[in-house]
Amino acid sequence: MPATAPIATLALAVSLCLPAGAQAANALDKAVHNPARSAKFIARDTARHPVQELEFFGLRPDATVVEVWPGGGYWSEILAPYLSAHGTLYEALPEGGADAAREAKAFVKLVADKPAVFAKIHQTGLGKDSYVVAPAGTADFVLTFRNVHNWMGDGYGQEAFNAFFTALKPGGILGVEEHRGLTTKPQDPKAEDGYVRQDYAIALAQKAGFELVGSSELNANPRDTKEYPQGVWTLPPVFALGDKDHAKYAAIGEADNFVLKFRKPAK
Repeated sequence: MPATAPIATLALAVSLCLPAGAQAANALDKAVHNPARSAKFIARDTARHPVQELEFFGLRPDATVVEVWPGGGYWSEILAPYLSAHGTLYEALPEGGADAAREAKAFVKLVADKPAVFAKIHQTGLGKDSYVVAPAGTADFVLTFRNVHNWMGDGYGQEAFNAFFTALKPGGILGVEEHRGLTTKPQDPKAEDGYVRQDYAIALAQKAGFELVGSSELNANPRDTKEYPQGVWTLPPVFALGDKDHAKYAAIGEADNFVLKFRKPAK
């Protein structure tokens, strides 16, 4: 027997002896530190805290997960390998106008460029009058990261939350991350500056039928004053003003974000 075999056997035995939670944590850590991830995404990990946030949601590697509007793929590059062996990942791409089509096309290209990472994903969609993000009652988790303002802007914020409720199993979890708006001013129903009051988001979820399980301050940023010439996009990573006051906005960092965990009540 080769000299390395006992070591490999011992490592497997240790892995099998780990509690399920520890095994899930190891799998998540491995997915986050996957060398196939894009360097530009890895650079944002210190601001986005992917391991801690997904652990807060209670994600499991055997779960059926829907990521809604994956954007450039920051979370997708973590979720796809994490779920590839035992879970299922639906990517609900934007549907609608030209902007949605461009974003969806860019994600499809990312998938094509990294077939080993995204080999097992299922593509669905979300847009106005298109709300089937996964077959009804099949998802353990629906996750959305910094997208609520988009749906509000397009006039279907409530319908989006209703769709998530439909997709989830009884007892399933909705995880929401969003740019946190000021409580000192009324919520713009179109969220044109990209900020959403935390209480407003909670109300949308509760109206859809969800119960609030908890909140996390993992992605809080007290330096964010939330009043900028180009809204939240003034800040990194977008830097909508270009070189103007770049150092000032870089020092503020990414926006102040709330993280909320909701549950679809069990029947």
